Amino acid sequence: MTLSGKRALVTGGSRGVGAATVEMLAERGASVAVNYVRSKDRADAVADKARAHGVTAVPIAADVSSPEAARSLVADAVAALGGLDILINNAATTRFSDILDLDSVEDDAWDVIFATNVQGLFNVTRAAAAHLRAGGEGVVVNVGSVAGIGDSGSSIPYCASKAAVHSLTRTLARAMAPDVRVNCVAPGFINTEWHFDHPDPAYADTGRERARTGTYLQRICEPEDVADAIMGFVVHNRLATGQVLMVHGGKPV
Repeated sequence: MTLSGKRALVTGGSRGVGAATVEMLAERGASVAVNYVRSKDRADAVADKARAHGVTAVPIAADVSSPEAARSLVADAVAALGGLDILINNAATTRFSDILDLDSVEDDAWDVIFATNVQGLFNVTRAAAAHLRAGGEGVVVNVGSVAGIGDSGSSIPYCASKAAVHSLTRTLARAMAPDVRVNCVAPGFINTEWHFDHPDPAYADTGRERARTGTYLQRICEPEDVADAIMGFVVHNRLATGQVLMVHGGKPV
């Protein structure tokens, strides 16, 4: 199914899952707004790559944790693309801490993580709601995590934030029906540079190997795997809304 003529906004679109999703949307003919916070050069490169598919692609800087910035982001995207049909809520952050050590959680980690991962998602979705409803076939796909379902992840606040994303997916699906479908993908360990921010330099390699050997399919989840699942909700699954799809190779949670 082509997405020619559709207009999409991808938050956190300058790298990883966001960048892979921008590429897949552009390949199918959708014009895309590429949101970023600091990585201007990367966002420019992602937009350039999308334009190679003959679509409009614009990088837009905005910190979605701010309601005002989220409203401006959506307004700029709508102005650049001529409307909005698809919203991919991918922007997220974390603070690494030991799940088993409660004292390792920094006091401000809750505010920082929830501001982007939870309130940021709500801010952008609320700002985009009228535009997504306008065409009668709007689509929102949130990026959650198996951390919000199981008992492990980069930190306790991060796990809680992703559980909140899954809850928001269900409540937003109800609030935005029948004109907008809202679903969520919940990846496990994704092979991205995110993990190199961990204070333990061996964390990325250890996590990658654990992710490979601990899954039924015995393979590592790449950004393109998650983007492909996102596209499934965008292009297919037209009777699905309020759903959370785990994308982790069959790893028990």
